[in-house]
Amino acid sequence: MIPAATDPDLQIAIDGALARIRERAGELGPAFGALADAITRAAHGGKRLRPALVTASFDAFRTDDANGSAALSVAAAFELLHTAFVVHDDVIDHDTVRRGVPNIGGEFRLRARDGGAGAEGAALLGDAAAILAGDILLHEAFRLVAMAHTDDGTRDRLLTLLDDAILVSAAGELADVENSVATRHPSRGATLDTAFNKTAVYSFRAPMQAGALLGGADAEALRVLGDAAGRLGLAFQLVDDLIGAFGTTQQTGRDTGPDLRENKRTPLVALARESAAAGRVDEALALARTGPVAVREAQSVLESSGARERMVALICETLEAVRTASDDPALPARAGVLLRTLADGIEGRVP
Repeated sequence: MIPAATDPDLQIAIDGALARIRERAGELGPAFGALADAITRAAHGGKRLRPALVTASFDAFRTDDANGSAALSVAAAFELLHTAFVVHDDVIDHDTVRRGVPNIGGEFRLRARDGGAGAEGAALLGDAAAILAGDILLHEAFRLVAMAHTDDGTRDRLLTLLDDAILVSAAGELADVENSVATRHPSRGATLDTAFNKTAVYSFRAPMQAGALLGGADAEALRVLGDAAGRLGLAFQLVDDLIGAFGTTQQTGRDTGPDLRENKRTPLVALARESAAAGRVDEALALARTGPVAVREAQSVLESSGARERMVALICETLEAVRTASDDPALPARAGVLLRTLADGIEGRVP
């Protein structure tokens, strides 16, 4: 979506943090060394969206005396934060594979079996390794920000952004799980709040504000940028929800309709349940986990309820508000271009 994702200096900063973990782990026994290697594998292969947003926002606001090395450290921190969330999410979802290969939990399940453990012991070690890996990555993210070469006041503000990103995201994840097990379906407003909290703050608002802060943005620019970035994050998650229901196998990385198979209670489902077809929606989604024919039926019911059309309209409305904000006089021209580029990229992902 943005060229900054391929910045070689960014990769060097991320690799440096991972190398530090491996170096320390080598002193602490073979199992911990294997965990450090698994962490390194988990942190490679992603799109680098969040660190790219830090550096792109820094470049959009940077003054002549702005500190590029601090921006790279903070960018690496947001990538490791994302990896930590992904690792912990896999534990929550009981997933042992990611991108077609064993994830950290999966690797350590295999390690346990190689050591003679049964299924219960393998699951215990796999979950423990993944939880600890996520904890290590969270610690490293905070360490990178705390050690960034910047003044104390800026560092405190960066740590506050990181703190907010973690707490809000955790609240969103907890709400998402609670929604999935509750007998009562959440309202559209509740699902939108969950979608925002899960993604918008840590994926867009915090990294963009962090980059802008290091680039020299003033308080009003940070406020305008934060509001627009939050809208970008919400739209991004809503598009992900559409992909989870209607996306191709290429888009989802799994069989089509994974969110329907798992009966996830997303804003898309909430919109469908507001229609006259609510009963049919519940019935179709309850059956979707039984196979591809049932998934296609659920897709058809969601489509005929008007939910897909309303969801696309909501995404477009949210992105239009971002484009309006991009012209705010508090923002430099380059920041406006960045916001419009991101809005166009998100809109282009709509399945």
